[in-house]
Amino acid sequence: QVVQESVQIIEPLLCLRRVSLNLAKKVIEDKLQQPVSYFDTLIGDCWLLSAKIARSAGLHQQAYTYNIKAEEYAPSTLFIEKAKLHWFREEHEQALTILKKGMEQILPTDGNAAQLSLEERKICAKARLLYATYNDEISNVEAEVNILNYRKAIEAHKEWEKSLVCLAQYYDKLLQNMSVEDRDTKGNDFQLYMMNFFGKSLLYGTDYVYQSMPRLLSIWFDYGSRILEVTNPAVREERRSVLLSMTRLIDNFLEKLPPYVFLTAFSQLISRICHPQKEVYGELKLIIIKLLHHYPQQCLWMIISVIKSSYPVRSKRCAEILSDPRLKSSTLTKLIRDFTSLAEKLIELCNKEIPGDVTTANVSSLLRTLPRLLAKGDFSEIMMPTFKLRKLILPNPDFSSTEHNPFPNQNVYITGIEDEINILTSLQRPRKITLRGSDGNKYTFMLKPKDDLRKDFRLMEFNDIVNHLLSREAESRQRRLNIRLYSVAPLNEECGLIEWVPNLIGLRPALMTIYKQKGCFMRTKELKEACCNIRDPLDKKRDIFLKKLKPRHPPVLGEWFRKTFPDAQSWLTARTAYIRTTAVMSMAGYILGLGDRHGENILLDSTCGDVVHVDFNCLFNKGEKFDWPERVPFRLTHNMVAAMGPLGVEGTFRISCACTLRVLRHNANILMSIVTPFVYDPLVSWTRSMGAPPLNNHNPERTNDEAVDHIKNIELRLQGTVKSRHKTLTMPLSVEGQTNYLINEAISIDNLCQMYIGWGPYL
Repeated sequence: QVVQESVQIIEPLLCLRRVSLNLAKKVIEDKLQQPVSYFDTLIGDCWLLSAKIARSAGLHQQAYTYNIKAEEYAPSTLFIEKAKLHWFREEHEQALTILKKGMEQILPTDGNAAQLSLEERKICAKARLLYATYNDEISNVEAEVNILNYRKAIEAHKEWEKSLVCLAQYYDKLLQNMSVEDRDTKGNDFQLYMMNFFGKSLLYGTDYVYQSMPRLLSIWFDYGSRILEVTNPAVREERRSVLLSMTRLIDNFLEKLPPYVFLTAFSQLISRICHPQKEVYGELKLIIIKLLHHYPQQCLWMIISVIKSSYPVRSKRCAEILSDPRLKSSTLTKLIRDFTSLAEKLIELCNKEIPGDVTTANVSSLLRTLPRLLAKGDFSEIMMPTFKLRKLILPNPDFSSTEHNPFPNQNVYITGIEDEINILTSLQRPRKITLRGSDGNKYTFMLKPKDDLRKDFRLMEFNDIVNHLLSREAESRQRRLNIRLYSVAPLNEECGLIEWVPNLIGLRPALMTIYKQKGCFMRTKELKEACCNIRDPLDKKRDIFLKKLKPRHPPVLGEWFRKTFPDAQSWLTARTAYIRTTAVMSMAGYILGLGDRHGENILLDSTCGDVVHVDFNCLFNKGEKFDWPERVPFRLTHNMVAAMGPLGVEGTFRISCACTLRVLRHNANILMSIVTPFVYDPLVSWTRSMGAPPLNNHNPERTNDEAVDHIKNIELRLQGTVKSRHKTLTMPLSVEGQTNYLINEAISIDNLCQMYIGWGPYL
């Protein structure tokens, strides 16, 4: 548990352990003059662990040898490991036969697992679940038979999270295969079963919380919304009774589950605050009130954008919740009032008109009431909205989760604001402000006007899950693959607060500084003259790109690394970090269709070389609909490639891309559970322009049809199907094949020369 999870490192340790156990066994048996079976059990478990690690590494022959060695000690779970090895070798029938025989040997003659010890029941449950999963993967038996297989796994060990989740997901799979009309008729029972099993699974662990909770809530919310479309009164009444059963299930789980389990889906809960069914809204209100009681600071930072929403229905419902009698404790009421006041002042500061030539200003002259508000003696303690303090930590599965604190870091509260603020020169003219913390430190944030940061916030949540998945896999953990995260706090639909990450420099500014020093950069006028028309033929665009733009912009990013990290050790570490963070974000961004990756939206950390991405407004391949359509899956221009070293995209970059993509594809179910409510989020206008009215004022829940296409595209990418503007490859590619295709598309001259000049394909 404390060493790197690889065959080369763990196997010598296990070998040493086996030798030590054999020596100890011999010494004790010689002393007692009788056999000691305890050591045989430990040695057998060691051989089994060796077999498991070898199998996971793809060393099937080695795993087979270890299984034979383990047979001498007859460990109880040997048949499960043997079955897994056969399955990995595509020997499906042998795997199923071994599982069947193994279960027959463990179970009593009447097949009742209840008579077994707890350890034996756990083994039986694992074998039964594996048997059901394998039958599902090769469609070996009818659905009714396999449902029984899954239920038998649950009967053997009722308090196992995984078996409950797997059965719920199997019902979900059957539901998706039904026609849309049948889902809310024949599929009613399936939806109730799914909710029941997803909810029950959360009573016994949180390993699958990011699959279970979003899906549990989605079934409930969506079923309630679809009732509005039913015109037949009798059918509508029947469905309302099903909805009431679903609501009772949610109420039951709200009572039994720890509150932080619901907090993992707080964004989803808030996004459905305008639900048209009063029963659903009533229960939703209870959930939010309970979470506000337990985690007021974290919840208020997430709900503030709805409190200050310009859509009357949303702000009204939010006001209803916050004024509920159950929240009427003196401290909580005052906290909500002060929180709202602070948000109003920050929004006012954000939207203050400042002359174009001004780069610094004073809070005292712009908005005197803000520092006065924070200086009040009775002003509530409001948590500093940093990523560290807002990040929810799930319990360790090895320990009890009943008393778990999901926010273990000690809170830091806002005590004041520095008078001087900087006005940045970008289009929206964001303000850089500094808040004073109760710990004596200063915390810098960016107040960004005229931009909907709710997408950025939701994408940060998605990236946090990606980091969680990468940390669970041995190879990605070993390579330290991750996405750099920061806190985003939307204040309303048009402005918000972003945690300032120090020591960052934009990719374009870093390059332009070096070009100016070398005297080889092109001025805006020259660029405009060299720029092609969108209707120009490809040959002309390629010719200008290769003969005019690229020669004037040679690759210099490598020089930036050499100047910023002058000693060999720090340079190599920084370059490796740059390559890995570029690879991870390229793959995660590709899955979500992230575009608009121009030189100001990709930043470099001058202390460690990490790449940090900002501005996630262009999602779900929205860039393909620009006047100059985007043609590359992610940014990988010649400067970025050259900075990776003499091998370019080969080596570290390609391996990191493939490793990330493998993790994302392997965890496709989890990602789809998170992305689906994210795409259907009625709070976020995915296609309408900022500030436009809702598509349907009397039903704010109604979502646009494009969401279905977005979901399908993400699903196809996670299956390995790739498509460009002109063609779709019908056969899914392997992880390596998909990685290769994407890299080739990203560095293709034909694609880069057709990109908009402002994107900077020549940089």
